[in-house]
Amino acid sequence: MARHSKLQKQVLSLFRQFLRAGQDKPGFLPRIRDEFRENSSIKKTDVMHIEYLYRRGQRQLDQLKDVNTKQLGTFSKPKVER
Repeated sequence: MARHSKLQKQVLSLFRQFLRAGQDKPGFLPRIRDEFRENSSIKKTDVMHIEYLYRRGQRQLDQLKDVNTKQLGTFSKPKVER
């Protein structure tokens, strides 16, 4: 079994926390899995981007744990029409 770096362990832990927090809220688990799968293609050497996403994930996890949370917002770049 391969050894994981500290950052990899933190990301895996965050993923597990998301799965636990999303169990009680319908429709969240597929979204959580999709988000992590989508970002799994980021190169391991792009540490700054991974750390940014990790911090963003922690904030979203705090929102998800809130009893009043019904949905998670997404951040996407607006399409530029020419």
